Amino acid sequence: MATSQMGRGLTLKSYEGLRPSLASKPSMASSSAGLRRFRCTTLSVRAATSVAPKFSTLKPLGDRVLIKLKQAEEKTQGGILLPSTAQKKPEGGEVVALGDAKTVGKTQVPLSVQIGANIVHSKWSGTEIEFNGVNHLLVKEDDIVGVLDTDDIKDLKPLNDRVLIKVAEAEDKTSGGLLLAESAKEKPSIGTIIAVGPGAYDEEGKRKPMSVTAGNTVLYSKFAGNEFKSGDGSEYVTLRVSDVLAVLS
Repeated sequence: MATSQMGRGLTLKSYEGLRPSLASKPSMASSSAGLRRFRCTTLSVRAATSVAPKFSTLKPLGDRVLIKLKQAEEKTQGGILLPSTAQKKPEGGEVVALGDAKTVGKTQVPLSVQIGANIVHSKWSGTEIEFNGVNHLLVKEDDIVGVLDTDDIKDLKPLNDRVLIKVAEAEDKTSGGLLLAESAKEKPSIGTIIAVGPGAYDEEGKRKPMSVTAGNTVLYSKFAGNEFKSGDGSEYVTLRVSDVLAVLS
């Protein structure tokens, strides 16, 4: 039996052989297949680092940004309480502290966000920190997808070399005219660019021009970027312009 420790004394255990071993039962007539073993692997949980109360300030270094995370949704729109396992993990928050600058080549450039900005970050980026009793995330500026001043992802303003794409709707018929079940519809990797960032920096600290513009219909790498759903149910994806494969016309 193996144990893994998580913050504040919470212990998770992994068990091998949760089901009785088949070998302990009388064997049936000899079969060609061997006995199958069942294993329950250790649950991997990402826990926040807790900062002791004696520390009152946290100053990010370099190009890092401290974000106060949004609280997870505890209820559905209909008012039904969600169990903690079903609550949507927030992927954004408010910028509360900044590093000094980002180094590009031999040049230092200012960070692209300001204190007080509401941002969206890459899903698994950064280090989670419990600071002053509140959950925060410490990330590199390049892990911030964009600035979002509303609650609808369609209003996202991408940063650096990222673009916001509205995903095309999946085809509901085959080429022969047969209707497809919802589960059989292939997820498209085509969409329309809604917004583009200002571009990445070159070695001299100048912005590189983007190769696409808002309004372009594009083909993009299928498993790249971060996926979101708008308030009206439309699907969006944010990704780097290098993951855009072609412009369609």
